[in-house]
Amino acid sequence: MKASELEYDLPPELIAQHPAERRDASRLLVYERATGAVRHRVFADLPEEAGAALVVVNDTRVVPARIRIERPRGEVLLVERLDGDLWEGLARPTRRLRPGRKYGPVELLEHLGEGRWRLRLTGEPAGEAPLPPYITEPLADPARYQTVYADEAGSAAAPTAGLHFTPELLSGLDVERVTLHVGLDTFRPLAVDDLDAHVLHGERYSASAWPRIAAAPRVLAVGTTTTRVLETLARGAPLEGRTDLFITPGFEFRRVDALVTNFHLPRSTLLALVMAFAGVEETRRLYRLAVEERYRFYSFGDAMLIL
Repeated sequence: MKASELEYDLPPELIAQHPAERRDASRLLVYERATGAVRHRVFADLPEEAGAALVVVNDTRVVPARIRIERPRGEVLLVERLDGDLWEGLARPTRRLRPGRKYGPVELLEHLGEGRWRLRLTGEPAGEAPLPPYITEPLADPARYQTVYADEAGSAAAPTAGLHFTPELLSGLDVERVTLHVGLDTFRPLAVDDLDAHVLHGERYSASAWPRIAAAPRVLAVGTTTTRVLETLARGAPLEGRTDLFITPGFEFRRVDALVTNFHLPRSTLLALVMAFAGVEETRRLYRLAVEERYRFYSFGDAMLIL
């Protein structure tokens, strides 16, 4: 598949700058693969649509990973803790930064290429919420970039499909948790036109609930990160480790029966995963429909349920 096949037109005003006033008041586009039927619901209707499915969420917690630096003016985004005070991160402006230099609480140790650095951080992360660059307006409440079930800190971005859940909504569902710490693989855009040439570095996961998930008659995965964990485990991987599973059209899904996901950026690995699950032409049709119906896109936007 070519990255150019992951393009679509999106009016800029449909990029959500703020979350919905209430998490589960966001809209939900429901698509049934077996019949082609489409329904327009709100996220609070998810229990009715999910039926008896076991709902699996990613309970990672976003760290305050964006650290501003001076001289030169720029920033460091913590991507993954390596060991103790050692991290991997993205730093800019990379060409003006030097290994062995300290920039505020960050000491850059080694440039790994593509703006990635091995670094030492003094103390625990105490920066800002790492909002994506397409969100240009300030976030009044940083807690809205966390899921209500966020637990172990470790992510450089939120698993955004989970941002729609409230405690009340969860109480009406049968829920299990896995953990995947969102890192570079999830949010890095495609830099090549041939998807086969795109390299994943791997992200850490754990899934002690896998035996129950594996035995469930029907599983609804909340988000692309949860999907990657479940499909990694379905291929015999250990309950804890790293996954570099890259899901593209033609992929055989072995454990995920339904998927909740937001509307993703063009030319992204996340959109490729959705196309693998829903079908390439079907996904294009659904995205065109979402634009026509004025759904809100990306991290703080609305959601889609693929049955």
